Amino acid sequence: MNPIDPLSYPIGKYTTPVEITEGHMNAWIDIIETFPAKLEKAVRWLSSAQLDTPYRPGGWSIRQLVHHIADSHMNAYVRLKLGLTEDNPNIKPYDQDAWAKLPDSKLLVEISLGIITGVHQRWVTILKSVEDWERTVYHPEQLATMTLDDLTGQYAWHCEHHLAHVLKLIEREGW
Repeated sequence: MNPIDPLSYPIGKYTTPVEITEGHMNAWIDIIETFPAKLEKAVRWLSSAQLDTPYRPGGWSIRQLVHHIADSHMNAYVRLKLGLTEDNPNIKPYDQDAWAKLPDSKLLVEISLGIITGVHQRWVTILKSVEDWERTVYHPEQLATMTLDDLTGQYAWHCEHHLAHVLKLIEREGW
């Protein structure tokens, strides 16, 4: 068994709980709700050079990471809405590495921080109103059907995963 690289997975990999409880859901929604403020607090004071520092060798810069989070969480929000309004819809995969190389990944992080804040406000509003967490979406790239509760857990993990990338880099660099 290969050990998990702590620079790539500082909080470990996501694992779906055997049984997803109301406690899980409340915690995950809270993570998604509070994430934008935590991310902004972590990055707002970083210099341009610090923002352009990769969080690990061969990894994205903090700037690219913030823009990736905006991209990913916009997709998550749309995936949730599709899952609530269609029967087991196919969700669109995308090449996140290719997206991270596009010119918008060099913009000021404040642009994506604003997107993240807005998307999370809308996302949490819907999450707090979901009545049927067993609705599903289908991920054709992973060949997997996912319930909305598990999808929510994955994105809560995604928030903490990337926040840990930023915070661990700041700690390692002594910023």
